[in-house]
Amino acid sequence: MSIYEQHLERNAANYAPLTPVAFVERSAEVFGDLPAVVHGARRYTWRQTRERSARLAAGLRALGVGRGSTVSTMLTNTPEMVEAHYAVPALGAVLNTLNTRLDAALLAWQMNHCEAEVLVTDREFAPLMVEALRLLREQHGRRITVVDVCDSEYLGAGARLGEHEYEALLAAHAPLARLEGPADEWEAIAVSYTSGTTGDPKGVVTHHRGAYLNAVCNAVTWNLPHFPKYLWTLPMFHCNGWCFPWTVAMVGGTHVCLRKVEARAILDAMREHGVTHYCAAPIVHSLVINAPAEWREGITQRVHGMVAGAAPPASMIEGMAKIGFELTHVYGLTETYGPASVAVQRESWADASLSEQTRLNGRQGVRYVLQAGMTVMEPETMAEVAADGQTMGEIMFRGNIVMKGYLKNPAATGKAFAGGWFHTGDLAVLESDRYVKIKDRSKDVIISGGENISSLEVEDALYRHPAVLACAVVARPDPKWGETPLAYVETKTDASVSAAELIAHCKSLLAGYKVPREIRFEPIPKTSTGKIQKFQLRERARSTSAIE
Repeated sequence: MSIYEQHLERNAANYAPLTPVAFVERSAEVFGDLPAVVHGARRYTWRQTRERSARLAAGLRALGVGRGSTVSTMLTNTPEMVEAHYAVPALGAVLNTLNTRLDAALLAWQMNHCEAEVLVTDREFAPLMVEALRLLREQHGRRITVVDVCDSEYLGAGARLGEHEYEALLAAHAPLARLEGPADEWEAIAVSYTSGTTGDPKGVVTHHRGAYLNAVCNAVTWNLPHFPKYLWTLPMFHCNGWCFPWTVAMVGGTHVCLRKVEARAILDAMREHGVTHYCAAPIVHSLVINAPAEWREGITQRVHGMVAGAAPPASMIEGMAKIGFELTHVYGLTETYGPASVAVQRESWADASLSEQTRLNGRQGVRYVLQAGMTVMEPETMAEVAADGQTMGEIMFRGNIVMKGYLKNPAATGKAFAGGWFHTGDLAVLESDRYVKIKDRSKDVIISGGENISSLEVEDALYRHPAVLACAVVARPDPKWGETPLAYVETKTDASVSAAELIAHCKSLLAGYKVPREIRFEPIPKTSTGKIQKFQLRERARSTSAIE
């Protein structure tokens, strides 16, 4: 035994498991009088937020929630959702934030799969959750305790479904003396479900250590100062809000809650509350860019946006620069707690042209500082590709900011971790400066006449047309070429453009074989986080081709 292992044991004085719950206790202790949550007429300081979270934890414990229990939430971005991110992990329980856009059958399936014991649900979703709870009982044989949230800012209808009301539950229980967290930092903190576009969704299990470290990474990556005003445009149910519920607690910031993500509401909140930071998928940033200029009047503070969820089109990056918002581009997946890499902006980039800055900032970048590894590999040989910006491979991660695995799915977990790396399924190149650039999802590459076409490259060309608000390019079966690019397009309000004009526009920017053979002006399906659901468009393209 080494001398450094003798009489130098781990003990309570020199070791504590890493858990983001600790950030809440610290901010309540150090910044207790400062604002923590703003929601309509409601205002809570960090001391009050910590107390409300500790009361919720006490109430949940009284309902039988303990270490290893699962608590599901069906909530928008409200104070209750913030508090759930603090209270549930403090009990050693696991948080399952349900996607508010899912159907009843899938919600019931997920609550059964993760064996949820308690559901905290907003009255807005009562009609949907009545059906989900019925299916949970009748199809899965599971009953669940329901806590209803009657949000002061929700003015619509919606019945109470459960035997407990949120505020009454808090009032009935004294707060826990301390929000402690787990005995082991490897314990699960959350289970989040993937989209399930091919078969049942997978339950991504994350741990306290990873959530803590990614919360820290968010602040380091963004140069986040103390006391930011953070606007909740990103749904907290999506990858636990990319760990920002805990990041904001770490720096004593203010959660500015927002029930509905609309351009006017976003800009009004920025003006009224002095918002300094927000995160969103590209489609939400585009809403801000394309809003009338007068809606941005009075926003004099510097606003920092973080973008992820889909590769940002060049037009969006340029648009943010033109309205004076500073943009940070990050990349990740549910399996990496949200963002796990960033296009770190170097000082030398400022001397480049706007188009070159856009290209540089549009890359997926380099690993987060506390992520052990990120590279591009040939998945069969697990050899790193050449850093030449040309050789394609698969993006892979390893380290502390990678999930524990998929719940009750060892086969999928083993496949995802083959070779000691997490396989993302995203195809990319490694450039000479070791910045990663996505070329496509493996299933989104269009193979036409033996040539690979990046759907992202074609979409980027389309976005450069001033009339295009949203677009998506998928493969359309073709008897001669195998596949050809098909573009779905949504135009901006009051804008007019023909299919022929868009095709001509693409021809000016792309090689001929990459140009869409057809443009369809149709609504594009999106998730609640703004990600375009290409699998629906692929099915639409296939079914149309079959009819023809």
